[in-house]
Amino acid sequence: MNNESYYQSTPVFELGAQSRATFIARTYAHLLGAIIAFTLLEIFFFKSGLAAAMTRAMLGTSWLLVLGGFMVVSWLATRVAHQAASKPAQYAALAGFVLAEAIIFVPLLYMANTYAPGAITCAAGITFVGFTALSFIVFFTRKDFSFLRGVLCWGGIIALVLIAAGAIFGFNLGTYFSVAMVALAGAAILYDTSNVIHHYPEDRYVGAALQLFASVALMMWYVLRIFLSRR
Repeated sequence: MNNESYYQSTPVFELGAQSRATFIARTYAHLLGAIIAFTLLEIFFFKSGLAAAMTRAMLGTSWLLVLGGFMVVSWLATRVAHQAASKPAQYAALAGFVLAEAIIFVPLLYMANTYAPGAITCAAGITFVGFTALSFIVFFTRKDFSFLRGVLCWGGIIALVLIAAGAIFGFNLGTYFSVAMVALAGAAILYDTSNVIHHYPEDRYVGAALQLFASVALMMWYVLRIFLSRR
């Protein structure tokens, strides 16, 4: 969820139509760039043979350490993207976050590629359709979904507790948990898209793209886990 600091500037919603259109175009251009960069990184990891070694390394250690490291990087990247005045710092935050996502996705993609051929393409397609539909709802209705912040915060905390418990005690959270997380990711997309329209200042399109990318990645992760659970 977004850092509160961007509310301290004039929201793009209060500016002219041209400023709003420019901000939205920049945000989604950067989101597309992040997705392309993520895809290219995964292709590099798999084509170079690094994916197998990375999978063994991450699965051979505590998943809590991997998840903890990712959360630290995510928190730092989000904070910098929303607070740094320097554009290079904002871009560095986005790049660092995309790299972290690409690394943490490797074991899941490796298992999907090995045990469920075609699942990655299907999961990507479903994620794209879901993201597009939810974005259309926000842009068509112009509704402010900021009321979802509390739901996302509590849902995120509960999810982290369950993930940690599963890693510590060695139980599988199952398909229903993945379905619930897809729903949570959908709520996050509604919330983040609404913020793009209503609350971000016009100089924070990099941070806005980072938030949208994080929500898309979350949905993709759990859609793919649902496909894997059926194989």
